[in-house]
Amino acid sequence: MKYYFLLAALFFLLAGCNTRKITPASYAGSATTAGYNADSLPAPFATGSAKNFSEVVGWKNGEMPIAPPSFLVNQFANGLQHPRWIYVADNGDIFVAESNTILKGILKLGASISRKIKTQHIGESINRITMYRDADKNGVAEKMYVFAEGLNQPFGMLIIDNHFYVGNTDALIKYDYTTGDTSLRQMTAKKIVDIPAGEYNRHWTRNIITNKAKDKIYIGVGSGTNVAEKGLENEIRRADILEVNLDGSGERIYAAGLRNPVGMDWAPGTQTLWTAVNERDELGDELVPDYFTSVQPGGFYGWPFFYFGQHTDPRTAGLQSPPPIEKVIVPDVSLGSHTASLGLLFYRQQSFPAKYHNGAFITQHGSWNRSIISGYKVIFIPFANGKPTGDPEDFLTGFVEDLTASKVHGRPVGIAVLADGSMLVSDDVSNTIWRISVKK
Repeated sequence: MKYYFLLAALFFLLAGCNTRKITPASYAGSATTAGYNADSLPAPFATGSAKNFSEVVGWKNGEMPIAPPSFLVNQFANGLQHPRWIYVADNGDIFVAESNTILKGILKLGASISRKIKTQHIGESINRITMYRDADKNGVAEKMYVFAEGLNQPFGMLIIDNHFYVGNTDALIKYDYTTGDTSLRQMTAKKIVDIPAGEYNRHWTRNIITNKAKDKIYIGVGSGTNVAEKGLENEIRRADILEVNLDGSGERIYAAGLRNPVGMDWAPGTQTLWTAVNERDELGDELVPDYFTSVQPGGFYGWPFFYFGQHTDPRTAGLQSPPPIEKVIVPDVSLGSHTASLGLLFYRQQSFPAKYHNGAFITQHGSWNRSIISGYKVIFIPFANGKPTGDPEDFLTGFVEDLTASKVHGRPVGIAVLADGSMLVSDDVSNTIWRISVKK
């Protein structure tokens, strides 16, 4: 009953939210097609629900992702164990969270699926943060330090003043920190927020960012299940972006109904938060589009009852307390169905060509629930005055070796920018950090 009271209170807050006209890109997995009307989405179950897990074949010597002709790609670091997220400190130190999905009963999924999953090393998590330094600034890390161990599926990282924050799957932890530290001061650990990570923890990543004033922390908490099939009581404080003070007090739901909001960033020149959201599965090849959207404080984006605006998910008919459908906010940009769009950053540096300035880069970890795989690349969305000005376009590709056989070299996840304007992208199944820079 407590949950339903909180849900009703949330929907009351949503009463002032405005809906918007839909202007997304294609839902078909392409990053180059024009916008469409929301009614062009296919009906639920127009196709079957595929279980098409990619097989990771890795990169041979000399192979690497492909960037546009004016860019160079090189290997910044390798030999990690499932590098997920990247955080760059003001002094240039580079932190990489090494963590992974932990599954039970992998062998029960069937021989062929099990074999493909094993190529991605799912089920094992090193739970570590590694720190790198590129002392001579040649684009290759020379120094490596084990910064922290013994964490619980760490993901988001953040430095504010003299503290280092880590988003474990079950808690936000704060540590004492001094610029230049090469290891985390474990004895100073203080849990400041419990994060739900119970029996159902399908979306375990916890990204964290701060605001311009550095007096708030925002935590992306994905849903515990696909569409609340284990009950809404298991989804309290999930499918939300939470806002807390630096000491963990003052928690509020900044926005709700976001199935798995992972990447978060503020649009340059604005105070508007944007997020990349990994949407629901098992409605067919072309449902539901992942999306990239501005985040309205107090806004509701539909999960689990509705998808991509005012489309009712038929599987939620038995759930209690659905909100008024007219209060659901339509996302800004479609990113293709089942692309697993995760990482996000706005490019604030100047070394990339002008078209990329202030634009958004999004990593797509890649599908498992589509008969022909989608995602497995980094895309770019141009921006001006805090708004998208064009459709998504491919930026870093080459991760797919064989589309029809669902064979891939790697899967991009984390993304960060260095002080020289070059970009880092983590490839979690090839255990590599790639660097993308402009040709000189």
